[in-house]
Formats: sequence, structure tokens, C-alpha cells
Amino acid sequence: MLPLDKDLQEQKNSIHDFEELTIRVLGYLPNVLSDYNEKSGYKIHFSLIAGTTKYIRPINQRLFIYSSSEFKSKFSEFKTLIEKLRTKNDDWQESEKELIDSVLYTIQQSIGAGFDLLVNPNSARKHVGNRFEELIKAFFTEIGIANKKTVLQIPYKTDEGEKTYKCENDLILSPFEEVKSTKKHLDENEIVVSVKTTSKDRMGKMFIDKILLERFVKHDQKVIGIFLNDVQRKESDNISFTLVSGLFMVYSNFLTELEGVYYLDPPPNAFKEPFNNHMKPFSELVTKDIWNLLSS
Repeated sequence: MLPLDKDLQEQKNSIHDFEELTIRVLGYLPNVLSDYNEKSGYKIHFSLIAGTTKYIRPINQRLFIYSSSEFKSKFSEFKTLIEKLRTKNDDWQESEKELIDSVLYTIQQSIGAGFDLLVNPNSARKHVGNRFEELIKAFFTEIGIANKKTVLQIPYKTDEGEKTYKCENDLILSPFEEVKSTKKHLDENEIVVSVKTTSKDRMGKMFIDKILLERFVKHDQKVIGIFLNDVQRKESDNISFTLVSGLFMVYSNFLTELEGVYYLDPPPNAFKEPFNNHMKPFSELVTKDIWNLLSS
């Protein structure tokens, strides 16, 4: 078995891969975490070893499953819900939706915490983002929705001849058995998904990409965003929310409107008017909205 720091940096291809890694991290954390500060429902844990203090990212107490044994139990329930999602069932209890968000949040945040403690921050940042993309891709594969990552190649003219701009799409979700979009064309029935751990410094790109994609492919294109959260540690005992909600509404009103933005851990503003018309928990996407989007 790989050392934990190496395992964290390995690409993950299935929900089972993520289950195993999460159990490893949850078993490791109690041995190294010293204490925590608490702020607005989040715990800011730190590790003090040999005179060196390391902080991990803020953890939402409502969503995170700390115990590896409890996680195993919850994950078993989660697999039952995956079977239910495959049937396109529209009868969901709030507790079931919360379990979907909680298990996926625990997987991603345990990975992030592992990186915070074991891997150089400069190297960790990209890996954490990659694991989140892989997690979301693996989840949609598990529930039976065809998907793939694409890079749309957009030609443009210059004084030196024709060149190509590569517009990377984190994920395409399809109502068909196989994704029809290619590097030269996007199918209008499919959904372009931006998958990021946070909207910080990235929110604007989704709107601009939607405009760019629609002008290039010459038809309306469904675009959604999937984020982990919009919260970060501020000093040693505080947090700050990074969603620039006013800018989001300006983009929505004056640039273009996305088909939706979904969070595993929504920031407080996401539940307020008018933002709650655009932002929802991830579980709302997979239990309801996804089927409407793919059939419209």
C-alpha cells in the first residue's frame, strides 16, 4: 500500500477508490490533530508536532463525518441512495439529501485535510482540485449519467495565420448513452459543467465561457457550476466567506444566466433572496434538477 501522502496524490477513478482513501485519512487525523478553534459552525483544527503548527481547512461540523467507523456506516447508506438515484426517483427525504452532501463533503474535505498536513502547499493546491473533479466525475458515472472531460478547440485568425484557443470544460453531462460533444462541437442537449473547489477568482470565467461557447457553437448551451464551498481560514481562529454574491448577480443580470450553481457546503448568502434562485445544495442537482436539465 502506498504511503498516505503518495496515495493522496494518485488519480482516483471510482467511488470505491475515494471510500478507501477517506477511511485512511479519517483513521490518521485523530493521531495528529492537537486541538481546534470554533467559529460559525466550522472547526479550525491544527496539528502541533515538534514545535511546528499546521492548520487544516475549516470543517463544517454539520456535514463532516469525523469517525471512520461512522463513515463506513454512512457510506453503506450512501450506496443505497446511489441505486435510488439511478432509477430517477423523485421522492426524496431531506435526510437522504443531507446524507449525499455529507458523504461527498467528508470525502473531499478529508482529502484536503490530508494534503494540508502531509504535502507541500504549492503542490497540494492543484491535487486537491484534481481530486474534486475526479470525485464529481466518479459520482455521475456511479448514478448512470454519461460524462467526459472535453477541450473545445476554437480557431481564430492572427497576423501569423490561424491559431487555436483551447477552452477546457471540466465535465460534460449527457442524456445519451455516450457523450456526443467533441473538441469541435457541443451538443445542445448536454450540460457543460465547471467543477471547482471554490468560486473565488473563478466565478467570472463561467459566465464568460458560456458566452464564448454559445457564440462559437451557434446555439444555446446549458452551463452549470459545481463547487465544494466558499469559505477559508482567516488567521488561526476565524473564517471568511469568499462568495462575491453581488458580482454574481451583476454577471447574471448583465452578461448571461447560468442554469444553476451547486455547492456541497453552500455559503450563507446562497440561502437568501435572490441568490437562492440560482444557488442550491449539490443534492438538489442530483435528486431533481439534473433530470430536468438533461430532458429540456
